[in-house]
Amino acid sequence: MHLWQRLFPAVAVAPVKVPERCPGGGPRVAGPGVELTRRRVTRASGASLEVTIVLDPPMGTYDHLQGVLSVEFSLLEYGDFECPYCRSAAPVIRELRERLGERMVFGFRHFPLAEIHPFALPAALASEAAAVKGRFWPMYDRLISGDEPRLRQEDLRRYAEEIGIPPEHVVWPATQFVEDRVEADFNSGVRSGVRGTPTLFVNGKRYHGTVSVGDLLTAIEKSAGHAEK
Repeated sequence: MHLWQRLFPAVAVAPVKVPERCPGGGPRVAGPGVELTRRRVTRASGASLEVTIVLDPPMGTYDHLQGVLSVEFSLLEYGDFECPYCRSAAPVIRELRERLGERMVFGFRHFPLAEIHPFALPAALASEAAAVKGRFWPMYDRLISGDEPRLRQEDLRRYAEEIGIPPEHVVWPATQFVEDRVEADFNSGVRSGVRGTPTLFVNGKRYHGTVSVGDLLTAIEKSAGHAEK
């Protein structure tokens, strides 16, 4: 069974509801700087409670990281290289990292929506093949940059040459050996309640607001305040 066929039975892709996220993004809480998404759980007794959606597994050394895990703040993205909203989020995340500097670690996990983005999965695999050579972030920058995605085989080969990797290493069939890594990221997203891209987690808890520098900074500050209580 092909990798995308293994991934997509795991998640039902809903119709587009949120203009800043590729399908299927859930409803958003209105207003700036809302920090958490919550899931309502109904017990057998009929009583209900709200449970904060957290990252499963937490960020760790197995993730692709910019920064170190011991710092004050963390931001993790589940992303798709072909998703236009992930591309729009990239400069926001870059500016956020510049503002917070060494106080924040950023991590990226794959959530390729292969049924609607045919080039997302090959791009994810290419980035993981580059990671084996220690070149994940240079490949990430090329895959996510620009107003329009350029993710065809010839593009992936060109990016590989630009970052000093043999081009045949980042395309099928050479990328078969990194399929498990992409699948593991995707499955962790499903466990963490991800249904669209980009989905962000601030300090391990799902962010549920607009993808802007101001709102993300507000969410990070609120999250730090909760942690201190």
